[in-house]
Amino acid sequence: MITILSLPEITPAHAPLLGGKAAALAALARAGVPVPPAVAIGTDAYRCFLETAPGLRERIGRELSRKRFADMRWEEIWDVALRIRHLFLHAPLGAELANLLTSPLEAAFGTRPVAVRSSAPGEDSAGASFAGLHESYVNVVGAVAILEHVRRVWASLWSDRALLYRQELGLDPARSAMAVLIQELVAGECSGVVFSQSPVEPAEALVEAVPGLNQGLVDGSVPPDRWHLDRSSGAILRHVPAERTHRLAPGPSGVAMVELAAGEQAAPPLDAGRLAEVHALALRAEAAFGRPQDVEWTFRGGRLYALQSRPVTTPAGPDAGDLRPWYRTLHRSFENLRALRNQIEQEVLPAMDAGAAAMAAVDPAALDDAALADEIRCRETTLGRWEAVYWDTCIPFAHGMRLFGQVYNDRIKPSDPYEFMDLLGASGLLSLRRNKVLEGMAALLRSDAQRSAALAAGTPDPALELLLDEFLEDFSPAGESVTNPSARRAGLGRLLLEIAACPPRPPREAPTAGRRDRFVAAFPEEERAFAEALLDLARASYRLRDDDNLHLDRVRRETERAVAEGRQRLELRTGKSLARLDADAVAAALGDPAAPMPESAPDGSAPAAPSASVGRRLRIQPRQIVGQPAGPGLAAGPARVVAAPEDLFAFQSGEILVCDAIDPGMTFVVPLAAAVVERRGGMLIHGAIIAREYGLPCVTGVPDATRVIRTGARITVDGYLGIVYLPADAG
Repeated sequence: MITILSLPEITPAHAPLLGGKAAALAALARAGVPVPPAVAIGTDAYRCFLETAPGLRERIGRELSRKRFADMRWEEIWDVALRIRHLFLHAPLGAELANLLTSPLEAAFGTRPVAVRSSAPGEDSAGASFAGLHESYVNVVGAVAILEHVRRVWASLWSDRALLYRQELGLDPARSAMAVLIQELVAGECSGVVFSQSPVEPAEALVEAVPGLNQGLVDGSVPPDRWHLDRSSGAILRHVPAERTHRLAPGPSGVAMVELAAGEQAAPPLDAGRLAEVHALALRAEAAFGRPQDVEWTFRGGRLYALQSRPVTTPAGPDAGDLRPWYRTLHRSFENLRALRNQIEQEVLPAMDAGAAAMAAVDPAALDDAALADEIRCRETTLGRWEAVYWDTCIPFAHGMRLFGQVYNDRIKPSDPYEFMDLLGASGLLSLRRNKVLEGMAALLRSDAQRSAALAAGTPDPALELLLDEFLEDFSPAGESVTNPSARRAGLGRLLLEIAACPPRPPREAPTAGRRDRFVAAFPEEERAFAEALLDLARASYRLRDDDNLHLDRVRRETERAVAEGRQRLELRTGKSLARLDADAVAAALGDPAAPMPESAPDGSAPAAPSASVGRRLRIQPRQIVGQPAGPGLAAGPARVVAAPEDLFAFQSGEILVCDAIDPGMTFVVPLAAAVVERRGGMLIHGAIIAREYGLPCVTGVPDATRVIRTGARITVDGYLGIVYLPADAG
């Protein structure tokens, strides 16, 4: 039995089956509020699909069992959501279920365009708001297309944002289900939301409005005008206008951005009369439900329609240790991402580089103690500011890849959910340019046996040493490079010999024009410019996801240079190792000669050997460990566990790189590797990006990878399934 009901047939008792959104819209219709004609498909259809699609439930379970959800980084969560979404889009709907749904949809809407919206049980309830976490689709025409978008809405139950929110509420995603609301599309002249009681000012009502479809407001692509009203009378307290040039309107497939005329750009979307109607609608909805409401609305032909209504929820105070609300902000619209790209490329990275250059112009060794203390504090402040900017701009811009991947998978429907990444590479990554410099030095050694032998024997070669120093100055990560440059040069020389002994491994070739053309051709003619622009945006997102850390590393390196000078002075005075003394403590000790010298900090020496009783304990060793598949392929070889940047210089050709995470400043060894295994996870982390550029199998998000695997153990990496196979004595 599959439930599919029109609004007049829906009663409050149907809420657990049809979801809060459908139940609320039906209640508004009963109260006489104008609403678009709509039908709701119950959660029983979702459960039927989950049970009858071959292997779907089991494969979802496998995805969720790879790692404890609480231990996943945001990149891993997105990867899991992407793969589950892919499963939904490729699983057959089944003839019986399709027939049960098709006839009522054709009877209700025919060929009229509709909006397909989520209506999960518990959504838009007093206890939880899932606003913006599940997908909605606008301007869908015909039963076949509606059913395709119903599956996408079902899949959004497993989106990264929805998974995080359910985790916050203590809900089990495996026990959740999704109903779907299908509304006839009301293509309004202006649209918006109204809070009958502002979430932050209880005495006020709040209205936001945009020209065109409401999706422009919801996805952030069209900035809204905002009115603060007296909650009781509706009197305007203040109006905050917006600058905008476009509106969203129905397009040939979905929606399209349409340029506003000059007069429309300057005029607010609502006049006083319509604003009063919107306020009255909010109070009417509040009266119907008995509590303040957040109502989505639109005007068409002078008539005001309510599109949905939910209780106003006031956010709890922020938890400083909880990053999940921040994770949910990573989803950005195409227009927002374009603006973010311009900000990063034109403002953030040039200013970051200028800041690093200004630091480099000051020699910490030439400063007295007081001046050095001030310099350290200044650099730490600058670094902290740029790290905050990085989190606020650079990380969110990574969503450009995610947005492209979703659009690509929806249009192309590839068998590999990560096929879209093959269109993003070969786009001038700084890491690849650095590796090209290193390969140039290796080629020099290959062509000059005498110079190669001299380097192996440790005989100084001024010309080569100059090249090595320039490389370390331009590309080394912050930390060890500034405290022990001679050891770094020697290590890089040894690694250079290893690279020279191997055939060159160039990055993969640029994607063929045919694959790009296939993607663009999947769009109607009038939308192909958007497809090209989205691909260009995604390539910039891919490139900057790797490059941005190298820019930030320059600031880190110059900051550490000053801190290292301070530590060295204090160590000479105390005779103690202060390698782990932080910047604040170094500055404090330098700035106040009367202050007691700091105690010796841990120097990172090896822990004491375990007792015999510990050695006799029973050890249970896994034979395989599961992570996230991040680079296709199979490879076997000895593991090289890298715990610190200096460990990289012992790397040998054919080894499998095992680490916590590959920093962009560490990726120069990747051309030597047979595969990559990382504890941190996701397709969007730096190690996965570089591994894919060189065509290496890669598994990320492997719990305890650096603890379970030991250097020298022969392991097998399956980048298709995300599994690392270990020998019996791997630990």
